[in-house]
Amino acid sequence: MKKDIHPTDYRFVVFKDMSNDYTFLSKSTVKSKETIKWEDGNEYPLVKLEISHTSHPFFTGKMKFVDTAGRVDKFKSRYQKHLEKKQK
Repeated sequence: MKKDIHPTDYRFVVFKDMSNDYTFLSKSTVKSKETIKWEDGNEYPLVKLEISHTSHPFFTGKMKFVDTAGRVDKFKSRYQKHLEKKQK
């Protein structure tokens, strides 16, 4: 293995899932300009996440349904002329 390729500046960082306000404390080397006061009274760097294990459909089992029928209708109406030519 190569020596000295891994970062050494690990520190505690608070990660916040913005979709459901879930926060957790972990060690990381990620840089952040924002800070937050944690439950223990200390202030830690804050990293905002769009999705985490508490909001991801794989972990929650809740799937977001997309209007696929609307998409198909929109596609068919857009390419109707092409479809008609192909069927003739």
